[in-house]
Amino acid sequence: MDLFFYLFASIGVILFGISKGGFAGPIAILSIPVMSLSMSPITAAAILLPVLLVMDVVAMYIYWNKWDVKNIKIILPPAMIGILIGTLTFGFISEDIIRIIIGCIAIIFILMSLLQQSNKFIKPTKNKGLFWSLIGGYTSFIIHSGGTPINFYLLPQKLNKTTYVGTMTIAFLIINLVKLIPYYYLNQLIISNLKVSLILSPLAPISIYLGYYLHKKINEKIFYLFIYLFLGIGGLKLIYDGLF
Repeated sequence: MDLFFYLFASIGVILFGISKGGFAGPIAILSIPVMSLSMSPITAAAILLPVLLVMDVVAMYIYWNKWDVKNIKIILPPAMIGILIGTLTFGFISEDIIRIIIGCIAIIFILMSLLQQSNKFIKPTKNKGLFWSLIGGYTSFIIHSGGTPINFYLLPQKLNKTTYVGTMTIAFLIINLVKLIPYYYLNQLIISNLKVSLILSPLAPISIYLGYYLHKKINEKIFYLFIYLFLGIGGLKLIYDGLF
């Protein structure tokens, strides 16, 4: 737990906070890979969860009542099932396989979006929302990367950028609260991890408000360009980490 450790842990937290503040959402996918440069991905996920909850509370204050209730009702039930599956399979999970799956989802989504915006594969439906939310609950449990699969459902709707962030904010506040239960019973919330979480927690509101500042200053077209850009970078990074 030296300076090298805290440097990469801090960068991971700041990336996640900027994302939760409403700027370039998929940039959060880089957080666990960055933190994993100085610790195991499992430790990184355990340390990050309490900090994410601090971020969620701050972000909910900023984006209060700006979410889409219809989408929330579609996202949450299957996400809970995904968390349950993650809990039951925790001892058998290959982290590298999860990285590769998430990375492939991100790249496929970008390619399909570029090829044809009106493609039936891209067009959002309730069934696709249920499916990607289940995957999102599972991947959120494993490495806090639930946003990437859920984006497969949300981004094609082209929601107002504030509604999009508000919807993701309330959804993941609830998802992360639920994850506390299995994380506790799987012995992930140990004192040593919680101490590091406490040290890193002041970065949560700072990075959230930085993301919110950028959210207000960037127009929607550029906003979504950044999302796709960082989604691609994050996807490639996860595939590389999973393979090598």
